[in-house]
Amino acid sequence: MYTTSSISKVRKKATGELKDRTVRLSLFPLLLFCSLLLAAVMIAATAAGAVAIPYLSTAKIILSQLPWINLSGWDQAHETIIMQIRLPRVLVAALVGAALGVSGAVMQGLFRNSMADPGIIGVSSGGSLGAVIAIYLGLAQLHYLLVPAFAFCGAAGTTFLVYLLATSRGRTPMATLLLAGIAVSSFLGATTSLVLSFSNENVMREILFWMMGGLSSRGWAHVTMIMLPVLLGMAILFCYARYLNILLLGEETAHTLGVKTQKTRKVLLAVTSLVTGAAVSVSGVIAFVGLVIPHIIRILIGPDHRLLLPVSAFGGAIFLIAADTFARLAIRPAELQVGIVTAFVGAPFFLYLLRKNKKTSFF
Repeated sequence: MYTTSSISKVRKKATGELKDRTVRLSLFPLLLFCSLLLAAVMIAATAAGAVAIPYLSTAKIILSQLPWINLSGWDQAHETIIMQIRLPRVLVAALVGAALGVSGAVMQGLFRNSMADPGIIGVSSGGSLGAVIAIYLGLAQLHYLLVPAFAFCGAAGTTFLVYLLATSRGRTPMATLLLAGIAVSSFLGATTSLVLSFSNENVMREILFWMMGGLSSRGWAHVTMIMLPVLLGMAILFCYARYLNILLLGEETAHTLGVKTQKTRKVLLAVTSLVTGAAVSVSGVIAFVGLVIPHIIRILIGPDHRLLLPVSAFGGAIFLIAADTFARLAIRPAELQVGIVTAFVGAPFFLYLLRKNKKTSFF
């Protein structure tokens, strides 16, 4: 049994040691800086393209959409380009990047492993299979939102299946969950390959482009589709930041501090899968964002999830906007898939983590 003094010491450890390892920055100035940086990157990305638009005009056009701001003095053709083509794509990139960044930080905290990412329990594989089935059946021609809808259902269904397989007698060991995720991902990958083998050349090309991850032709309907689940899911995850900090100290300590570990993990896994599934449904599989960004942010500001989660959201959004802008401009008039760009950045970093983890542990 723990005495009152021992519980007090453990509580101080849960709230103090992680804080001591965090950069001495308060939350508000840090988030203000991230917000300004994100706004600057969004304006730069929206202004860039085959038709170069001045940054000031771009900022005016975007700000003029707010109900309390009345601005003028730009080319109407520029407004059409920004509002109908570029801005919705940039917003989708921001939402997807933020979702993957936060989800990666949560997964790394839950599994206490710096090489965990949002797809570790099969969410991405399930989303891919759902989209592949929709494309194979020709549903994309019926309505352009059917592919994202099938991808989201595939991601959600996979999460439920993995959790069901890993749960026994009301408990879900994280190691078992990981193994179940790997097994289900392998099976879903094989099923996806099977569908590909029965596809004709045009369908196969469309499927491969989706699986490489891309944001071309994304519009306001896609923004509307994912905005609520991503923002609401991230808000819930932010509320659980303190519980993630305590879980890092071990299950016994968490129980002592009054944390219901099983329930907390269920909530975190469910919400993370929801957020990841929403992101994957409109972008395809974009690798390494959820792996690289949280790890870099952790190095910069420390492991306190009260700071780590929101900053990872901003970091993921900024990174994916920058990567998508590079994908648009690198080989004009053609366009790279953004998943290729993130893989070229993430794969070397992943190898670095593997080498580093030979000698050191995560926390």
